[in-house]
Amino acid sequence: MTRPEQHPSVGAVSYGVVAISPTDGSGGELLGSVVARELGFQLVNEQIVEQVARQTGVNADVIADVERRKSVVGRVMDRLAEVGPAAASGLSGFTVVSENPSPDRDAVRGLIQSVLWEVADRGDAVIVAHAASLALDSHTDVLRVMITASPETRARRLGEASNIGEAEAKQQIARGDANRADYLKRFYGVAKELPTHYDIVVNTDHVAADHAASLIVSAARSQHVPA
Repeated sequence: MTRPEQHPSVGAVSYGVVAISPTDGSGGELLGSVVARELGFQLVNEQIVEQVARQTGVNADVIADVERRKSVVGRVMDRLAEVGPAAASGLSGFTVVSENPSPDRDAVRGLIQSVLWEVADRGDAVIVAHAASLALDSHTDVLRVMITASPETRARRLGEASNIGEAEAKQQIARGDANRADYLKRFYGVAKELPTHYDIVVNTDHVAADHAASLIVSAARSQHVPA
């Protein structure tokens, strides 16, 4: 894929990857599609990890074998490029589907990190979910973005999108937040998610989707000083 900075009409892109971490019902999944389109990047969400997991069976030997791992990730990425951006919709989720009913936690963590690093190394990608901002914390070419909103707003949006009652929507939001916190603690040792884990935090209670997307795209195209 040709980088947009080679086309003056598109604008110089300083970040090769935008990692978007959305809370359930915040609208971050849909923002990812808009940002990817505006930047000319490939959209990658949790589906790529699930597809790689199916092909490897979350096999620790495959994950450890760099060339075999790259081959699997490359095939999935190329397939995604052929069919166009994946539809990032629904809840962000933190599960990995595999043929192994009880995959080792270290193997799962290794798989997720390996896939995200391979995607980041290829560049020109917008990654949604799987805590990519934390998985790629030492990668200097990543713009880390959190998209969130109040629990009330998120529950209302989820209820409208899923056609469920207010009480059930609130329960799903609370359950999703608990799963997110547990995931970050177990896999990354993060006791409490903080704004400082991100370069940009957008509250979609007050920032419209088109404005939020413009903000992220503008930041991705700005010059930055590597850490």
